[in-house]
Amino acid sequence: MTLPDPATARDLIVRGIGRRGFLRAATAVTATTAGAGLLSAAGRPLPTAKGTPVPDSPLQPGSGPIDGDHYLESKPEAVRWGYVPAIGAAPSLTIASGETVTIDTVSHEGILEDQGRDPVAYFGGHGVGKNGVLDDAVAIASGYTRTPRNFDVDGPHVITGPVFVEGAHPGDVLKVETLSALPRVPYGVVSSRHGKGALARTADGGAPAGINPAEVMPPIATDGRATKNPMAYGNVSVFTEIRDGKRGAVGVMPFGDREVAFPLRPFMGTMGVAHTAAPSETAPELNSIPPTLGGGNIDIRLLGPGSAFYLPVHGEGALFYVGDPHLSMGDGEVALTALEGSLRATFRLTVCKPGSGDAPSVAYRYPFAETPDAWVPIGLSDPDGAANGQINDLDVAMRRAVVNALDFLEHDQGMDRPTAYAYLSAAADFTISQVVDRTVGVHGVITKSHFPG
Repeated sequence: MTLPDPATARDLIVRGIGRRGFLRAATAVTATTAGAGLLSAAGRPLPTAKGTPVPDSPLQPGSGPIDGDHYLESKPEAVRWGYVPAIGAAPSLTIASGETVTIDTVSHEGILEDQGRDPVAYFGGHGVGKNGVLDDAVAIASGYTRTPRNFDVDGPHVITGPVFVEGAHPGDVLKVETLSALPRVPYGVVSSRHGKGALARTADGGAPAGINPAEVMPPIATDGRATKNPMAYGNVSVFTEIRDGKRGAVGVMPFGDREVAFPLRPFMGTMGVAHTAAPSETAPELNSIPPTLGGGNIDIRLLGPGSAFYLPVHGEGALFYVGDPHLSMGDGEVALTALEGSLRATFRLTVCKPGSGDAPSVAYRYPFAETPDAWVPIGLSDPDGAANGQINDLDVAMRRAVVNALDFLEHDQGMDRPTAYAYLSAAADFTISQVVDRTVGVHGVITKSHFPG
């Protein structure tokens, strides 16, 4: 008997039991079978939280496994540095709904102005040879001219896209499934910058409420922002080597005569769709730092391989974009950045129509996420982004996450609202997504197994 190829077999299974059933089954198999894992659309193993591979050599543009139906590189002309696309932006790629795309993303860490804007020199200072540096990182650092760079104003992120998805119209939802996220290099960087992060110095030069000046990070005495020279700002970047561990790749940080090692959990910190029109490509409302109703810099570490992210569509074609690749992140992202490192990620992009039942009802007005094990309602403190000022109140984000959770349980699961409220208090978790993106975020975790049948 001739067996179908892995991609055909996978499609047959999905049609038979549905995408959610497939994810549950695959997760169960992965958890119980040593060395086994999910398969990509091309039949290759996908990394899991327990088995992220360390690349033997850099995944340079066009080299190595490319699993998607389409492939998009981060060439200087295909990226925006510090800003996301506006509604109506010219697409870098057009695909049909349900197709997959592999995108080579580039981390901003190692190419920013306070690191010299020269990744060969920066990473060379940490023992990485020129051949170990990504060609597209070098090209962006030296050849990006789309917009002028202002380190003190612009976002840091290299945003790749947008991808125009045929059939996506305002009022729809774009379902973004992350199928794989492969580290492109065996290293990453965690940065803490003056005036940013959970323990940042305030604009008036003092300490934020709850801590004293001696507890500010980085220390106040090292703050060189008055020089107007980013290389003299006193920012701190911690180079982190990636090594093979017993259960997959680990990040390693030396300190003194010891080191700390932690598992990788690759995911895209930024995934979004165009959410607003704008008069220019550097309009404040397009800044890449704050997340919005279009998603963007959402920084939820659950959004790795096997997850789905639902985004309300605001413009024709949705105009999907990605950036801010993470190798690992703790909830809160307190120092300012995660362990940042370039990823090759493959996504399936599917248009969901109102009334189809293909997306949670909340997702038609607000970003919403899902993993094989949980539903993830999201709350943002100020979802219009940089427009109209910034509100970074975690209480606001928490309330919105709870309301979105209640709406989901009432309208999608059929719970009466008082019972849903009681259930959330008894059994759901609400977690700080991040406290560093101007607009702060909270997400809930509602366990699917609590709802049999």
